[in-house]
Amino acid sequence: MKNIFESIGGVVLGTGRRIIAVLALLFDILYWIFVGPFRKKAPKREGIFEQMLFVGVKSLLIVFFVALFTGIVIAMQTAPQLQSLGAVIYVAGLVAVSITRELGPVLTGLVIAGRVGASIAAELGTMKVTEQVEALEGMAFNPIRFLVVPRFLALVIMLPCLTILADAVGIFGGYLIGVFNLKINPALYMDTTFRFLTTKDVVTGIVKSFVFGAIIALIGCYYGLNTSGGAEGVGKSTTVSIVTSFILIILADCVLTAVFFFTNV
Repeated sequence: MKNIFESIGGVVLGTGRRIIAVLALLFDILYWIFVGPFRKKAPKREGIFEQMLFVGVKSLLIVFFVALFTGIVIAMQTAPQLQSLGAVIYVAGLVAVSITRELGPVLTGLVIAGRVGASIAAELGTMKVTEQVEALEGMAFNPIRFLVVPRFLALVIMLPCLTILADAVGIFGGYLIGVFNLKINPALYMDTTFRFLTTKDVVTGIVKSFVFGAIIALIGCYYGLNTSGGAEGVGKSTTVSIVTSFILIILADCVLTAVFFFTNV
């Protein structure tokens, strides 16, 4: 019994230490974004646009296909039930609202966590175990400033952009099924889409994606910079960062949905 309580206590304390460390990393990032660049003799920020290219442009294809087929699947799965009620036209509104509120930001966040978050953890983990991070510190360069901030900014800027793309493509996927399979008039389909879609639906999805981008960057950088144990440690850090990012994205989605749609916000 004593060993059980010791194990539980160890898990709780370890989780608490990791949460504190991640929050400390966030404060360091915010410092170097808003305060650090204005310090005397602060070096120029480098690498942001390269990271934005990696996060955004090179993820366009996978986000496009995931969103397209998601919109198609939603329309195909809901059409039979709505047809039985004589309300097949509401496929348009259902696809638009479900994509913009939920599936667009969440699926995009999960895709980017798997692609970019894993890359960040592996890259920084490799630099850590090969002592490149210590070399930067030895040359008086702050690793947070040079390694973490560009990746953080790239994710919080590009993930909302990818989410907007996913929203549009997902709605287009539903449009394809509605018009060519269900024989809904194209003008009527689009009119119904915009009749049910509100500004709040789009904005909440974008806010969610902003939070998801911060989560992916923080978790990937944290586990990357705390890697140890050589190649095996890099693999472990990458795996743990992906799993943690997935869990936190779903948790954050739940919290934000409650805030936006079950309160007076």
